[in-house]
Amino acid sequence: MKISNLEELNTPCLILDKTLLEKNCSLARKKCAELKTILRPHVKTPKSIEVAKIALDNEVGPITVSTLDEAEYFATSGFKDILYAVCIIPKKLARLDFLQKKHDCVIRIIIDSILVAKAIVDYSNSHSTRFETLIEIDCGEGRSGLYFEDKKVVEISKIFSECNKTNLVGVLTHAGHSYTTDNKVEILSIANKERDDALAAVKYFSNFNHNNPIISIGSTPTMLFASHLNDISEVRAGIYMFWDLAQVSRGICKIEDIAVTVLASVIGHNHQKNKIIIDAGALALSKDFSANKFMPEVGYGLVCDPNSVNVLGLTISEIHQEHGSINISNVDWFNKLPIGSLVRILPNHSCLTCAGHSSYNILENNMITDSWERINGW
Repeated sequence: MKISNLEELNTPCLILDKTLLEKNCSLARKKCAELKTILRPHVKTPKSIEVAKIALDNEVGPITVSTLDEAEYFATSGFKDILYAVCIIPKKLARLDFLQKKHDCVIRIIIDSILVAKAIVDYSNSHSTRFETLIEIDCGEGRSGLYFEDKKVVEISKIFSECNKTNLVGVLTHAGHSYTTDNKVEILSIANKERDDALAAVKYFSNFNHNNPIISIGSTPTMLFASHLNDISEVRAGIYMFWDLAQVSRGICKIEDIAVTVLASVIGHNHQKNKIIIDAGALALSKDFSANKFMPEVGYGLVCDPNSVNVLGLTISEIHQEHGSINISNVDWFNKLPIGSLVRILPNHSCLTCAGHSSYNILENNMITDSWERINGW
């Protein structure tokens, strides 16, 4: 099947298959319904109003963001329940306060610091502002957060218990290390520990009048592999919307599930080096190489037919800022992919690949039917 108006697009650009997006989002909602927990999509993956609404079954519901620019973008479009899942620092509180009041929304924040806890309480008292705050718990990734048994969890809880203007509402974990293995038994173990550590941390709240605390966990693999999520309030996940080669490489999804690709043009033939050159480089594809850990020789992405998205058996072997190189072993490829022809690239890491672009070209019924903007920046 030929996509009728693909040639009209400027390259490089993103192609988002709406049918695959809707299918992926539907399956995630069904999974969370089975687990009897709320899905709070992490929109750092798409950074798009339209995609977020599809993820929420065409509603304006709870979302997770990773930047305050994202928070503002979604709040402006009517999203009222937002979780900013990066530890807040004191100098960002004023902007957060402004956004909540301007858009009449709640933007929950996370912390792992006594210093920041005190700053939040001080700001709340002096500005009559309420910040709904969660403590980040490190369940094994080793990036940020506190171990659930750390005495600082109790100290932070006590700091908030003494403030009338703002309050501590729960705990948050992120099992990012679930992305480091393709062993399903290990992923299951990580998922269960994420859940159990979050539940253990909440026990510290019992003495400080924090009733019904939010227990927020999240990553796509843990959502899919956890044995149960009893007593978990919500799951934050994002990559399931688009999928990518990193997830394919670990058996989390199939290659035909990937909803987003990069459309690129062949701009040169290097006959001396047996290379085909395309106009999608590091800025269009990202330099993420993660899929190669479990799927060797994927390079910086798999090269596909622009219409069928069938894999051609070629990879992006080298990238520069605006150039991508495809090594070929058969010179017939120079004839099959002449200068000016189109290819589509399956990305290693959709979040990072999409970050280099300002919009999605929406593929529906073998036509590009629309363009959806993205929000970038911090």
